[in-house]
Amino acid sequence: MPQVIETIDVDVPVSVAYNQWTLFEEFPKFLDEVESIKQVTETLTVWKVKVGGIEREFEANITEQHPDERVAWNSTGGEVDHAGVVTFHKLGDRETRVTVQIDWEPTGLLEKLGSTLGVENHAVKKDLKNFKEFIESRGVEEGGWRGDVQA
Repeated sequence: MPQVIETIDVDVPVSVAYNQWTLFEEFPKFLDEVESIKQVTETLTVWKVKVGGIEREFEANITEQHPDERVAWNSTGGEVDHAGVVTFHKLGDRETRVTVQIDWEPTGLLEKLGSTLGVENHAVKKDLKNFKEFIESRGVEEGGWRGDVQA
């Protein structure tokens, strides 16, 4: 199973970065491949993505969530098999390190070829850059969920 690990430092407090990241339905504003996300419950989301012209839909379950620290998930149904975690590390009063780790199972010839070429690493790196530009240009989050989900 391929793994992607990418990190970016953002010039906002850890609570701002974390709070924005918990607004899953806002992901299409900075994640290029995400068409939409619907938050069904506090821990269940339904995703529609389009990668390389191929549309996919899947459910993801939040398996662990701790304010200002981490959000972990795994897919639970649909056409995409993956799991991941985003961690938030306070570097200073106005600087946060965001690290994304995703483990996924490519299906089909194009996804397997893309995985071999490291396409997913480039996509996650670009999405983190988009997140950085989005949150730094605003300076504040649009809201957030501060609940705790135990593993």
